[in-house]
Amino acid sequence: MFASSKAEMQPYAQQILQEIGKMLNGVTNKISLSGHTDAVPYPSGDKGYSNWELSSDRANASRRELIAGGMDEAKLLRVVGLSSASLFDKENPLSPSNRRISIIVMNKRAEENALRDDGAVNLSSSASESEIKEVTQAP
Repeated sequence: MFASSKAEMQPYAQQILQEIGKMLNGVTNKISLSGHTDAVPYPSGDKGYSNWELSSDRANASRRELIAGGMDEAKLLRVVGLSSASLFDKENPLSPSNRRISIIVMNKRAEENALRDDGAVNLSSSASESEIKEVTQAP
């Protein structure tokens, strides 16, 4: 999806997101986008630019592609960068599979919570299975 230390999407990923963008208009729910990096520290270059900025740039690159595909920009509720705080491959933090984006179609409860909490993100995994099931099955 992304080359190491880059926020530019690979052409195949651009095409996929543009197709997804068309389809997302068919759901009434809001969308949350998250950009992610692997755990490789950002190489030296611009002072102050880190994996946090890179992951935010990746989230915004995905936002642009979804909109280019036809998604209504008003569907977006949140666009955030998470650096390597939420790894896909926890066993291999340096894996290229960690360089990704997450597209979350939010349920009504998640939308309300995000609006009430000013968009705060809870990365805690301490929720019980029944709490997760309740949130994911809410209208």
